[in-house]
Amino acid sequence: MVKPYPILAGVTPETATRPYRSPVRAERAARTRAAILAAAGTLFPADGYAGTTMRAVARAAGVSVPTVEQAFGTKASLLKAAIDVAIAGDDEPVAVLDRPWAGAARATGDARELLRLTAGVLAAAQARSAGLMLALFEATAGGDELYALRRQMVAQREITAAWLVDRLAERSALRPRLRRAEAVDTVWALIDPALFDRLTRHRGWTVARYERWIADTLAAALLAPQPAAPSRPTRKKAP
Repeated sequence: MVKPYPILAGVTPETATRPYRSPVRAERAARTRAAILAAAGTLFPADGYAGTTMRAVARAAGVSVPTVEQAFGTKASLLKAAIDVAIAGDDEPVAVLDRPWAGAARATGDARELLRLTAGVLAAAQARSAGLMLALFEATAGGDELYALRRQMVAQREITAAWLVDRLAERSALRPRLRRAEAVDTVWALIDPALFDRLTRHRGWTVARYERWIADTLAAALLAPQPAAPSRPTRKKAP
């Protein structure tokens, strides 16, 4: 005979089978994850992929190697998580193009304002993530997992470029004879993290200067020239 399940303090057969989630434990895990990602975000750009070990990340984060491995698995997975957080600016599971800035960009009807908003987000994301991206693409080892991650990052950049081109085309005429594929390739090349790194680290540009430059350069490369304002007729001087 099956005994009836006791109903005590809201406990039912359904809720009793759910695993208990401690808010304190969850907060501690979130702090540990953030510390590991912060350490990875510093070490990968500084030491490269090969030079960054899980032990070094654990030491910098103040945790054990098994803790790092339990949270992220492989070194390639840790690098991917660090890149994702750096691009987005946080660890929330929300795609970059689904965030509030993208909604504000879609809401504007002006192509140059769209570029200004996009350039601001892009410059901030590049400042956080370019070093990590270079560590990924300059790595000479890592196997299939790292190769797959490289392909994923390249594909994501193409998605961003296509999104921007299509939003611009909805608001303004593009340059004459500029095909969509060429426009996407232009954006894809100009927002390469390596270009940001060269300009800021090697040429001494500030992030603000890069932001202005990328907005102006994309406008010049993609948008049809604005018609010149009609000149006012000059008045003849009285004799």
